[in-house]
This record gives sequence, structure tokens and C-alpha cells, in this order.
Amino acid sequence: MDAGPTPTDGTGPGAPPERAPRPLLAPADGLPPVVADRSALRAIAAAMAAGSGPIAVDAERASGFRYSQRAYLVQLRRAGAGSALVDPIPLGSDLHELAEPLTGPEWVLHAAGQDLACLAEVGLAPSRLFDTELAGRLAGLPRVGLGPLVEQLLGLTLEKGHGAADWSRRPLPDDWLVYAALDVEVLVELRDVLADLLAEQGKLAWAEEEFEAVRTAGPPAPRAEPWRRTSGIHKIRKARPLAAVRALWEARDRLAAERDIAPGRVLPDAAIIEAATAAPATAQALAALPVFRGRSQRRLTGYWFAALRQAAELEQSQLPSPSPVADGPPPVARWADRSPDAAARLAAARGVVAAVSQEWNVPVENLLQPDLLRRLCWTPPADGDVAGALRAGGARNWQVDLLGPGLEAAVQARS
Repeated sequence: MDAGPTPTDGTGPGAPPERAPRPLLAPADGLPPVVADRSALRAIAAAMAAGSGPIAVDAERASGFRYSQRAYLVQLRRAGAGSALVDPIPLGSDLHELAEPLTGPEWVLHAAGQDLACLAEVGLAPSRLFDTELAGRLAGLPRVGLGPLVEQLLGLTLEKGHGAADWSRRPLPDDWLVYAALDVEVLVELRDVLADLLAEQGKLAWAEEEFEAVRTAGPPAPRAEPWRRTSGIHKIRKARPLAAVRALWEARDRLAAERDIAPGRVLPDAAIIEAATAAPATAQALAALPVFRGRSQRRLTGYWFAALRQAAELEQSQLPSPSPVADGPPPVARWADRSPDAAARLAAARGVVAAVSQEWNVPVENLLQPDLLRRLCWTPPADGDVAGALRAGGARNWQVDLLGPGLEAAVQARS
């Protein structure tokens, strides 16, 4: 009879052995050529189809440089096939030749949620998934970046420095390509060690549920008012300056999308806040502000000032509310005044989650989404079905099994 998982602190039999780290400087089979045409892509597809076991997958984007989140390089590795570096750009971001051989085998990615969307854009999606970052979190490992995991579990060190590079640059430097190839070279071995560790801790089934949740999660819902995330917006309290922030943010977003440049490189958030606060009455006054007097911004003075004029001419009813539209419970700091019972439920519920986190050596945020916990405590289910409410909010079976009884007691105590 299966006694179920056993609590672990990460230092028992499942803990990885300590090894002297060895630098991993070059791909074992040499640096593969970059695949940039259809015939080479078909050859890689045939090689991947003839290989065996899981497929290590990674993608490089240019998030800090480009507006889009497209993949500028896709890396693959499979036993019997070796490694491949695929440039989607000359291929029109269409890698459909790889779809069939990559459908069926398990994909191994690190922080899969960051890459699945851009891989889907080029026609690739996993039918099974293993996420090494998520596995490390569930195993209770203290650092779950790829480099620290590889060092701790495989005794290897990976070169740092190119993950945040401008991968839209062409040609890609050889040292960047080496970095990209090494990332997939270690993933399958890392996956095997983590799977063994999770199995020893009795958490492998939990991880499989989490991987499937990541694999099947759709794109996040668009934010109702994304402009409210402008850095420094907390300095602005009145509706008219907030309208200026909104107008400049939206103007910047249109231009950034059109040029495929990261919004912060088109116009910094600080400049938006400064212009909204200063409320310049003329284009010349706007151009006199520090950021706007630069050469690249002077050419756009009319564009930015038109956005400010549009905000200045809005009717009162068209101005944004000084407070964002509420989506869910109010800020927790206000709970004690607005609903003492809800505050008491949340304190008790957080205690339950913290105790389970310590018992099983799993981070609190991986046990349950904090937003779901707040919603549960602010508005308990009318029928008392806490487990059902957790599942409806996206909690997985293993989370409900671990937390359900304790949360039910915490919620019902003050309902």
C-alpha cells in the first residue's frame, strides 16, 4: 500500500551529492551550425525524429530590446540527434517542419512558462512537459536558476552573461551561440536527477500535475488598464495628470509596436511621469524637459505633445479614476478596517499554508497562488465547499489534498 509522500527538508537521502564544480565551456559535439534555410531545417527534423528520449528545448528572445516576444533562436537537443540551433527569422518564424517530430516526446525546458508562447508562434507546442525550474522549486532547492541547479546537481558551471542580450542582432556572435547550445546540453541530465529527487521525496506526481498546468495554461488575460503599471505613477494622484500618463503610454505603445522596439527604449517611464506632472502648455515647453530635449525625442515632439493635448481636452467624464478599477479583494492592508472577519480568516489561512510549506519544504507561492488565497478568504464559498472553490480557482489536486482540510477550518472559523 502506498503510504504517500514523506515530508522532507531536502537534506535526506534525496539530497544531491556535493561535487567540485567543473566549467562547461564548449558543446560536447562542437558548435552546431545555425539552421537558417528549409533544407537544413528538414534535416534537423529528420534527426530529431530518429533520436530517442526527451527533447531539450530552449528559446532566446530580445525582451529588453524588442516590443514583440518572438523567438530569435530556438535550441534543441535529443539523444541520437545531437544539438541544433535554429534561426526562425530567415524562416519567416515558421518551423512547422519540426512540429511532427517534436510531438509526442517529452520536452524539457527551464522556466517553460517564459518560452512556450514564443515557441507556439513558430508552430511548436509540447504534448508532454518537464520544467526543471519548477521541479527545483517543488524539491525545495534553495536556488532554482539554471546555473545554480546545474552546479548543485550536476557539478558543472555554465558561463553567464548572454541571457539578457539582444538576440535580434545578426549575425549572432559565436560566444552567444556557445552559451545557447550549452543551455540545452545539460537539460535532459538535469531532468533525470530532478525526477529522481522528486520521486524520493514523494513529489513526482505533484510535479507532473504542475507541468501539465503550465503546458495547458493559455495566454494571460489582458490587463484592464496596463498603463497603470507605469513606474512612478504612485506620485500622481489627480485625474487629469493620470489621463496624460494614459495618453503618453498609449502613444508610446503604438509607436513601439509599429517599430518593434521595447517601449522603455522608445520613451522611459520616468519621462512619461515628468511630462504628465509638468503639463507643458506648448510643444516647446515639452521639448525643454530633460528627456524630451534629446535628439531622438526632438523629432517626436509633435507626436508626444499631441497625446498630451488629447488628454488635456478630455471631458471630466472621460478622465480615469484616481484609483484603479477593483478586480477582486481590496489591498490586504485595508482588511482589518473593512472586514475584520476576512482579516482573521486570511491570517489563519496563511498560517495553514506556512505550516504546510515548512513541513514539505515547498515554497508558499508554489503551494497556492496568493491571489486565490485572498479571494477565498475575502469571499468564502456560500456552500462551504472550500475544496471546490480551490479547484475552481485553478488549484491542482495535490494542492487541494494538502491544504483543503486546514483551509476549510480556517475559513469556516470566522464565516
